[in-house]
Amino acid sequence: MTPDHVFTALASPARRELLRLLRDEGAQPAGRLAERFDMSRPSVSEHLRVLRDAGLVSETRKGRERHYRLEAAPLMEIRDWLSPYERFWRERLATLTTVLNEMEDDDAPRHDG
Repeated sequence: MTPDHVFTALASPARRELLRLLRDEGAQPAGRLAERFDMSRPSVSEHLRVLRDAGLVSETRKGRERHYRLEAAPLMEIRDWLSPYERFWRERLATLTTVLNEMEDDDAPRHDG
């Protein structure tokens, strides 16, 4: 999958919540996942399909049920892609902290005696 597919899948709050549930609670049948949402079961199934197509979940059949499991590898690729931006913002925030500390020092009352 391409990063575009993953970003598209992550754009939906419902899909992010599905991923969170799978991360926190492990593999689950689609029906159990659907019970957690205030939307129709077919809508949840569509969200799961988008996640599957993006490689973020895998699907296995157990009898009539479809079970879904989190697949974290595509998230690692996104993390790697985002890493330079994280460094960029950390550097900017460190610079801002330095400037604010210098401003605070300049505004401190002076006691000449």
